[in-house]
Amino acid sequence: MEITGRIALVTGGGTGIGRAACIALAKRGATVIVNYSRSQAEAEETAAHIVREGGEAIVARADVSRDEEVRSMVRSIVESYGAVDLLVNNASITKHIPMDDLESVAEEVWDELFAVNVSGMFACARAVAPFMKQSRRGAIVNVGSIAGLTGVGSSLPYAVSKAAVHGLTKSWRGR
Repeated sequence: MEITGRIALVTGGGTGIGRAACIALAKRGATVIVNYSRSQAEAEETAAHIVREGGEAIVARADVSRDEEVRSMVRSIVESYGAVDLLVNNASITKHIPMDDLESVAEEVWDELFAVNVSGMFACARAVAPFMKQSRRGAIVNVGSIAGLTGVGSSLPYAVSKAAVHGLTKSWRGR
């Protein structure tokens, strides 16, 4: 897919894999929207890095686990840029809990990881889909984890949430 001049939204774009995706997309000519929820300084630095390198980038705050914040962010991007052509669904959180310590997996931890890691991806994809359908172009990349395949990782809820991401992605493929 040619991405020069395309609008790319990267959730969790200020750090780690999201930051790397933002920089790579900008190098290929995309205008990058660096989404963050808590990592404002890192998101601003990612965008500044892209601009210093001659690319185009802005930051956009939205908690992906909150549907209305996601919809508002996407509406704002479309109002400003006319489209969202690429979505990199990268935002993710974890809690480090030994895999065999089931009692430490509080309901709040389970719910928070699923809200961000799974429901957040769904909310972002649902928000951009109408605009992609309207323009008859677009791509969505969901960032999973080997933990979703192996069942091993930083915690049981993280591994299970990433397995759900893989299921969500398979269910969407070709739609």
